[in-house]
This record gives sequence, structure tokens and C-alpha cells, in this order.
Amino acid sequence: MILRLLFLAGCCTAGLAFAATEPAPPTRPEDVPAQPADAPATPLRPEDTPAQPADTPAEPAPATDEKPAGRPVTDWIEAQVALHRTGFSCGSIDGVRGPQSAAALSAWQRQAGLRETGELDAATREQLLVADPVFTTHTFTAEELGRRKPAPETWVEKSQRTELYYVTALELVAERYHASPKFIQRLNPDFNWDDLLPGAMIKVPAVEPFTTTLRASRIHVRLADHVLEVTDRAGNIIFHCPVSIARMVEKRPVGELEVITVAPNPNYTFDPAVFPEVPEAQELGRKLIIPPGPNNPVGLAWIGLDRPGYGIHGTPDPEKVGRTESHGCFRLANWDAVALLSIAWVGLTVVVEP
Repeated sequence: MILRLLFLAGCCTAGLAFAATEPAPPTRPEDVPAQPADAPATPLRPEDTPAQPADTPAEPAPATDEKPAGRPVTDWIEAQVALHRTGFSCGSIDGVRGPQSAAALSAWQRQAGLRETGELDAATREQLLVADPVFTTHTFTAEELGRRKPAPETWVEKSQRTELYYVTALELVAERYHASPKFIQRLNPDFNWDDLLPGAMIKVPAVEPFTTTLRASRIHVRLADHVLEVTDRAGNIIFHCPVSIARMVEKRPVGELEVITVAPNPNYTFDPAVFPEVPEAQELGRKLIIPPGPNNPVGLAWIGLDRPGYGIHGTPDPEKVGRTESHGCFRLANWDAVALLSIAWVGLTVVVEP
């Protein structure tokens, strides 16, 4: 636990590199080879952002390409599922109206042209639709169960792995279905997590990774609210999620930044110089390459920014996003980092607001 807290405090200052057969990862995020500026994004289509007359404000638009079909939501479980499906992440699905769920719903209400209450009021219930089924099942496979391994206790042990996969089956399904582990357990009260065999089935929220064909025009990070939002050219919200920010005010890069690299499933360079308080680092005397995986220090995605050492990335601890603070980077749940990676492109503007 101590080592995990220490690396969370310092993960953003170490370098990143893409996973490779013979990795030669850089020691700093800015050293990661940048994606060609003319390659990243799908060309903007007229149907994605309808043209507006210069003197006419943009009309509110759905957060995705199509208005979701379904029925009005009846409770917070259904609301959280509906929000995740439309790109308004409330963090972990747990069926509870917490601050992150209220923030996601407020953002959705703003985009829908409703009064921002953060509550499931009558007007919101009428327009926030969910398609059945709200729940589905997950069947464990031999492949995913066989990849689980106990968590390494040292950085050297981490570097000796080929991947940093999920440690437990509960961790695997909770992250895959954007849910709190405790909520998954409540959905499956009689399930034996200690004696799993391939073919075992459990009940889970019916959510999939969020994708959209809409073109991102700008990323906004609102420090005071601990939220990240992506807008299109007309200012419509196409993605929203909670974010962890730097603990120290002077480490928060207020102003305009730019995406300089995007890296799916990155590995991580552990630099002992960054962790002077860690006894292992002092004894090691050399850098280590930490392999990719959901339990890699920067999770499943890295979006490098044009300020040295800064980026937007995933985390092995989704339950802590927005509740704990980082050393400087912007930390998202892995499912949100992967969603953002799918719409980010080199040259995309990032505006960090107080």
C-alpha cells in the first residue's frame, strides 16, 4: 500500500514509452515519438457539426451522433448506465447519487438545455432515456482467468512481468463494466469469488466502451470542479468525466496546452531519481521499464501535453479518481482514459481552467 501511494504521488514525472517487442522507452513523456500532425483524426463531416450562421448561437445537441432510444430512467442505477452510454461518465457505477454522478447529470442537463440541478427531476427523467436491458451477464473465460497474477510488491518485480494485468476477477469485471467492485458484489451476493472456473457467470451493468464519430475540437479541464469535458466546434459537450488534479496549486498548469502524443496501452519508465523517499529506489541505481497493462502506473492510455512531464492518463485505482490528487498530471479512470484516447488527436487544444 505504501508503494502504491508513493507511485501515485510521483507517476507523472517519470517517462513513458509505447509497448514494443524490444522497448527503448523514453524517460520523459515529451520524448515519446509524436504522432504525425496530419494523421490523427477523421475529417469533420457536415452531419457531425451542422454549420451555424455567424450571428446565430449553436443549438444544444446530443452528446453522441444519435439521440438514444429507450424509456425514461426510473432511478440512479438506470441514470448512471444511460449517462455512461452517452459519454457522460459519472465515475464508477454504484447506484448512488454521489458528487460525480450529480456532476455528470448536470453536464448532461446543460447539453440538453435543461436546468442544471444534478437531480433526477421530472424534466430530466422525461428526456434521459435508457434502452433495456440495463443489466447483462459476463461469462468468465479461461484466458482472462489464467492471466491473473498476484500484485508485485516491488518495482523490480513489476519490471520482470510481461504485463500488469488484473489481480482479481472482481477487479477485471468492475473496470470492464465501469462499476464499483462493491456494487458488483451487491449484484451477485451469493457468487463465490474465491473458487472461479471458466464459464462462471455474473450480473453486470450493460455498458460498453464509449465511442463517437463526432470530432473533438477542444478538451476543457475545470480544476475547481475536478471534471474534464470535450466539446465540438459548436461548443456541444461530447464527452465528460471526473479527473484527479495536482495536489499543489503551483503544479496545476492553468492556461492553454496542446496534445503532442497519444499512446494506447503504454509502458512506464521508473526513474529512481523521481522517488528519493523510496528505499528500493535508492538501492536500485538504474531505471526500470514497467510493462503495459491496466495496473501499469499510467493505466491503459497516455495523452502527452506540450508541458514537460504533463499528460492525461489512466490509473490502476479508478475508485480514487476525483477524490485524491496527483503530482501534476490529469488522472482518469481507465475506461475514461481509453474513451478520451479514441477522440484525441495530436494538435488538439487543452484548456485548463481554474
